[in-house]
Amino acid sequence: MPEQISIFDLMHDRQNSAGGGDFLRKNRIRFIHAYDDIISVDSLLEAWQEFVRGKRSRKDVQEFEGDLMANILSLHRDLKSGDYRHSPYEFFKINDPKPRDIHKASVRDRLLHHAIYRKLYPFFDRTFIADSFSCRLWKGTHKAMDRFKVFARRVSCNHTKTVWVLKCDIRKFFASVDQQILLDILALYIPDKNILRLLEEIISSFHSAGPGTGLPLGNLTSQLLVNIYMNKFDRFVKHQRKVRYYIRYADDFVIFSQSRDTLISLIPRIQDFLWTILRLKLHPDKISVRTIASGVDYLGWVHFTNHRVIRTATKRRMLKRINDTGHKKETVQSYLGLLSHGNARKLQNKISGA
Repeated sequence: MPEQISIFDLMHDRQNSAGGGDFLRKNRIRFIHAYDDIISVDSLLEAWQEFVRGKRSRKDVQEFEGDLMANILSLHRDLKSGDYRHSPYEFFKINDPKPRDIHKASVRDRLLHHAIYRKLYPFFDRTFIADSFSCRLWKGTHKAMDRFKVFARRVSCNHTKTVWVLKCDIRKFFASVDQQILLDILALYIPDKNILRLLEEIISSFHSAGPGTGLPLGNLTSQLLVNIYMNKFDRFVKHQRKVRYYIRYADDFVIFSQSRDTLISLIPRIQDFLWTILRLKLHPDKISVRTIASGVDYLGWVHFTNHRVIRTATKRRMLKRINDTGHKKETVQSYLGLLSHGNARKLQNKISGA
């Protein structure tokens, strides 16, 4: 009979995440930067130089830059005194390709997000597993797809055995993040209470379904925070479930195995962990177990044993956008670069007009 996840063990892990595990506290690496390292005038100026790249034509950025030193000194004083409060968000919708709600912070707040990110990212990136690919330097979708190809070859023993792939998607990912659980996880690594209070101010400045839930898609800090949040799940899969062939990109993840039954048996364990520890749910319509030979749809491409092809819906959007922009050179070159990562010679020829 397959081993079952003990709810007691899960809740014990939750308690450890909340700060109750002495062993974890003594053996976990700690964030060494102090609050002043983040909020100093020099830090804010350095963050501004990175933040402003490619944004100087925007009206709100120009207004902030028009009195830059006064604005930075004002932000520094508020942070130093503890008077800083995050401003409300500007809300708008985009299609990327499905409709998404974006919440845009003020330039002042986004500058602070950047200053925080510059310090936190290098530290937390070291704690992530190698096969987490979203919003990380030297990673990205193309690296994730290359890893998919490597795992498919390894599990199939150079394409001599059938490979099954479990593919899952987390339902309403950003909107479902439990803010208190996230803060409990951050407290395990960050000893400086002022930094934690600042992070709490930023995290609690937004909520989706209700107070204490969700992160805004538009924040730079959100990209890092969801990886910190999901790192607990990554480590559960890799270290507790001993899954060797696992890839995650944001809320999409895949697991490879020669055994379909092994993958099927993982699903309830994954669901239990996600809900009990992180208050997340799998999207019920996006759980699939398929062979690579039949094609696995992942990150915009359908992956087969020896090749991958662009997803049909992606192809249609691509052609429509090229037509809508009048075959603009920059758009065409961008899509040709994308198509170079798969088997799409006919489509490349069609787009380039060959």
